[in-house]
This record gives sequence, C-alpha cells and structure tokens, in this order.
Amino acid sequence: MKALILLGTLKKEGLSNTETLSEFLSQRFKAHGITCNIIKLVNYRILPGTKSEMGAGDEWPAILGKVLAADILVFATPIWWSNYSSEIQRVIERLDELHDEILKGQKSKLEGKAGGIVVTGDSDGAQHVIAGVANFFNAVGLVLPPYASLSVLWEKQKKGADTTKEELNQKYEKDYLQTADTMVRQLMRYAEKKH
Repeated sequence: MKALILLGTLKKEGLSNTETLSEFLSQRFKAHGITCNIIKLVNYRILPGTKSEMGAGDEWPAILGKVLAADILVFATPIWWSNYSSEIQRVIERLDELHDEILKGQKSKLEGKAGGIVVTGDSDGAQHVIAGVANFFNAVGLVLPPYASLSVLWEKQKKGADTTKEELNQKYEKDYLQTADTMVRQLMRYAEKKH
C-alpha cells in the first residue's frame, strides 16, 4: 500500500512546521508498514491551469502519475489568511480536469482512494481549511474517513517563531502520536476496501 503526502508549505528552505508534521506522519505510516513519500510542491515547476498537461517545462504530469499510483493521498498545508496555501490551491486547480471527466459521466481516476488532511497554524482556522479540502475530495471521489485529519494549532508555530525542529517533534510525539496513528489506521482501512 502506498501513501503520498502533497506538502503545501511555501518555504523552499528553512524550518517548516507543515513539513515537520508531514515527516512525523510519514514515519507513522512507515511504522504501520505503508510506503510513504512526500512531494514538496514548492520545489517543482507546476504551471497554472486546469488541465493535466500544460506544456513544456510543466512538472505536474509526473506528480499526477504518483497521485494516481497512490492508495492514500494526504494534502498538507499551513493556514494562510484563513485558507490553505497557494500550493494546495494549485493542486486543486490542476486536478480540475479529473473533475471535468466526472461531469462527463466518466469514473473518477481518484475513486476509492482514501484522503487525509494535515493542517498547521498558530490560530483558529483549521476547520475552515479542512472543510474546503473535504469538499474537493468529495467532488473528485476521494474518501475522507472519520478521524483522517491531523491539525496542530500552536502558538510556537506562528510566523517568525524561533521554535526548533526538535521542539516541534517533541510536541508532535507528546500530544499528537495517538491522533496520527488513528488517522493512519483509518486511511489504511478505507484504502483496503478498494483492493
């Protein structure tokens, strides 16, 4: 079974709360025997548009191939102005062609895959972000199981905080290990129904 985390951090370099939490979740997947890869979207040239292929230099088609090969797909995002990041918005836009196929009566290429959501921030807003992503999952046939979101809203994740990666990992291990393991088990269970 394969899991894929699409990491929507805006940071190419330096400490990213969302990347650290995604790595934490990836380790939990691996602890349950699931192969898990993280694609840090900001490191790829993903052209704007709503088609699966947008021309020369576009790296989205290779990412889409990995999305379609995965059994479990996780969108991981920080909260920016009460919403998910522009990187996750770009993913939603680029997956729009798959939604168009559904509207034409074709079976969704994502149907039966299990979807999960990771959110980081330092203030409220996770519920709004989870609702937006869940709505998209529903529209393209991804199953969002119960308990399949992991959100950490912590003041030490605020922009400009001097929190270390070690402090983040200690927080996640101490307060979110059970939540992460429940999420992994739920995603495994719902992805297995497809097989």
